[in-house]
Parts: sequence; structure tokens; C-alpha cells
Amino acid sequence: MTAPATLWHATAPALPPFPAARGEIDADLLIVGGGFAGLSTALHAAEAGLRVVLCEAEAVAWGASGRNAGFVVPNFAKVDPETVIARLGPDAGGRLVAMAAGSADLVFGLIRRHGIACDAVQAGWIQPAHSDTALARAQSRARQWAGLGRPAELLDAAAVAALTGVAGWRGGWIDRSGGTLNPVAYARGLAQAAEMAGARLHDGTPITSLVAKGAHWLARSRHATIRAARVVLATNAYAGGLVPGLARSFFPLRVFQIATGPLPLAVRQRLLPGGQCVSDSRRNLFTFRFDAENRLITGGMHVFGPGAAARVPRVIHARMARMLGVDLPPLAYGWSGMAAVMPGFLPRLLTPAPGLIAGFACNGRGIAMTTAMGRELAAWAQGTPAGALAIPATPPAPLPLHGLMRHAPNALLLVSMIRDRLESPADLPR
Repeated sequence: MTAPATLWHATAPALPPFPAARGEIDADLLIVGGGFAGLSTALHAAEAGLRVVLCEAEAVAWGASGRNAGFVVPNFAKVDPETVIARLGPDAGGRLVAMAAGSADLVFGLIRRHGIACDAVQAGWIQPAHSDTALARAQSRARQWAGLGRPAELLDAAAVAALTGVAGWRGGWIDRSGGTLNPVAYARGLAQAAEMAGARLHDGTPITSLVAKGAHWLARSRHATIRAARVVLATNAYAGGLVPGLARSFFPLRVFQIATGPLPLAVRQRLLPGGQCVSDSRRNLFTFRFDAENRLITGGMHVFGPGAAARVPRVIHARMARMLGVDLPPLAYGWSGMAAVMPGFLPRLLTPAPGLIAGFACNGRGIAMTTAMGRELAAWAQGTPAGALAIPATPPAPLPLHGLMRHAPNALLLVSMIRDRLESPADLPR
């Protein structure tokens, strides 16, 4: 096993590997996957007194949980509260909206309660508007989230420029409960907290088969057999073939991230002086934030797969320099990971069989949403019916034309870039 070459793995406090599972093991709950969702489930279930076993094929935060940008964003990527409630109804929709609204506070609360050293900064998340149409959406979003008692405010162009250090956006909005952290350090802290609560964690333990036996499940790895009353699959886009058809229930999306070397102090004091993070309103999303050592971090996607690992980091480094209007230090880190996306852009729980549940598709809101998802999955493990959870739960259903449509987000990126350029004002870098 080779650790991913991300900024976060290079700078997070070390965590000795957990031992691989061996022998015959009995559990109330087996969790497959050592990312945010699995670790949050393990922590909350163990604190409730369940016998919890978590098996990770590689190491804690090896997958998407260690490969993101470290944004903690308490809302949905493409959908607003009124739309969620219209789709799901006032009860189910209200539960999901409330979960999302409190998700960042949950993350930072866990960090404080367990003393997790992960460079956490709860200074807020900003979404600048790149066009007048986007500004109208920002006005609606800020109103809806503020109406739920959240610290959401509309920002005019001058306020966005002052907060970001970048002029030209038409305005935007901020949720002051959002923030940033080192995701690998956060995941490792959750793992330590779960272990202290009584959960058994195992690295290097891929589950190779999962079979129902009466009222229990039997899971096998290379050197262990685990018997559990309930099983949570917390693999997100790294679903594999453990449960047939599950990987065709969402679209996998490869996202690239980069980090520069540390910026000069004068530039750092101008950009994001309050320590917030930014995700703008473009279809070809532009993001940026700083880490604790004043490195700038941004991300992006690719149109063409061949050569993307070498090409895309350079492209998004150049884009950030152009957008921010600064001479950037050289590229210091570049990495990528797989996210899971649902066509409706809402998280989803899938129930392939009794006693088996999977959580997928946080659609770019991974840290906050999967931490909150873990708390819901722990409630399910304690007996709460799947239909009463905050996240909709349905049997898995393969998406139509999945083999073709899974490439649609990348194929449409070029169209999105053209539309963004046509909409963006001339005084905002493009």
C-alpha cells in the first residue's frame, strides 16, 4: 500500500496503522470503509454502546476523504431548501435540510470535543456570484438558509471583494458556520476517537465477500471472518463489486486538487484575510483557500482523460493565478480523488437487503455531509428505521445508460466553460 501523495497526507499528524483483522470476530455493526462516513458512524455507534468493527481496505482516509480540498460546507451543492422540501415533502425534506444546516457545526463540535488537531478554522464559506443570474440565486439561497436560523448573509460586490481580496464578482453570500480543515488529520482524529469509544478499527482489511446468514451477515477478508447483525457500506465512489449493482447507482466523478508553495505574507494578507474559503457560482467551479502554512489550494476537473494527471494540475494552477491576479509560487502538490454524484444532487442511502445499508453521493459536500451521514447511520444501527432517517433511503436502482452517462460530467465541462465565459463580466478574470 502506498499513501496518496496529497498535501494532507504529508502534513497531518502521523497515525500508526491499525492492525489487519484476523480470526473470528462478532459485532453488532460492521462498517466497510475508513473515510468520514465510516469513521463518524463508528464513533457515534460506539458511543451508543454497540460493538463496532470497521474494516478499511487500505488505510484511514486513503480514498476521497483524504483527497479533497478540506472545505466544510453546510448546504447542498446544487439544491436549495425550498426545492428539497418540494421534492421530498415537509417531513422528509425538513429532516434532510435540518441535517445539512447543522452539519458544519457537527464537524467543528466533534473537533472541539475530541481535541482533534486538524488546523480547523470555522470562519465561514463564501459563494461569490459570477453573473447577475447567479447573484439572484445567491439572494434566494441566503434568504432560505437565514430563514432556517443559519448564519447566512447576502454580500454585495464590495463585501465580496473585501472578504476575498478579488474584485469583479457581482456579490454573493456567506454561511459563517462553514470553514476549512486538514481532512486527513480530521479523519485520523475521528479514528482515534472511535477507538477510544470502543470501536475496533482495521486497516489493510478489504472485505472480499458479504453473505447473509439468517439474521446476521458474514463478511470475509484475507485473514478474518466477521459476523455482524448489521452492515454499513461507507465506500462512497470506491464501491467496487462487493454488492452487485451498487456502483451503477451513482456517477463517479474524478476531481483534481493542487496546492502551491507558501505565498508571501503581503499577498496572503490581501487574499482571504479573514480565513474563509471560496467556491464560486460557475458551472466550472472555481475554489480557493489557504492552509495553515499559507499554501493556496484549488481544484478542478478534466475534459479528456488521457494525460489528465500531468496536465490538469498545471491548468488549474494557471487558472488560479489568472483569477486571483497574482504571481503564484510553483505547484507543490497535485492529486485527485473520486466523488460520487447523484442526478438529483442530494445524498442518498441505499438498502440492498435487510440489515445492509450504504451511504452515497454527497455531491461535493463530503466533509460536512458524510460526518452527518455517519450520525444517521449510527442511529440506523441502533434500530431507527431507514425511512425515519434524515437522508432518503431507497433500494439501489441502476441509473439508465450508466456506462455512457457516467462520462457526461466531464464531456459537458467544455460547454460549461463556454457558458461561464459568456456570462462572466469583463472585469472579472476568466
